[in-house]
Amino acid sequence: MKRAIFLDRDGTLIFDKEYLHKPEEVEFCPGSIAALRRALEAGFALIMVTNQSGVGRGYFTLEDVHRVHEYIEKELARGGVTLKGIYIAPEAPELPSRGRKPSPQFLFDARDEFGIDLARSYMVGDKMSDLQCGWNAGVDKSILVRTGEGLKTEAKQREQLRDAPIVEDLAQAIDLILERYRA
Repeated sequence: MKRAIFLDRDGTLIFDKEYLHKPEEVEFCPGSIAALRRALEAGFALIMVTNQSGVGRGYFTLEDVHRVHEYIEKELARGGVTLKGIYIAPEAPELPSRGRKPSPQFLFDARDEFGIDLARSYMVGDKMSDLQCGWNAGVDKSILVRTGEGLKTEAKQREQLRDAPIVEDLAQAIDLILERYRA
């Protein structure tokens, strides 16, 4: 079974721009592509898990989300990075959703689809729902990045963070994961 790193999108991999739906607005967090390449080289599968409530709220379409993801994948590929999968929850927060974080369903789906060992995998994100998604799925560690909403999450929900490592950005999260992997 494979190890994976599950990644939140907005505020973790790319800068969080409210209801981003245009490829030309995508901006990667510094060092993220090089860090993901190191993770791939160490044998981790990379899987993006993202809530995109702007679709359910009627702000943009699922096709807009797919165009953004095509751009992200193209830019990642230029840096030698490929995603094993992308899971999208397009529902608004108040609507029923099969996979909207903190639900672990998409991590379970990836486990079944790609043979992922969740107990040896990681979840990286900037919101409590990202961390809860990983905890609910039984990953080794959920890691909070201070980019995006991470600083607010750290300040407002400190007690709920349990034993979650807190790092500056995705590059530091990958460094931490690779240190744990090599130990």
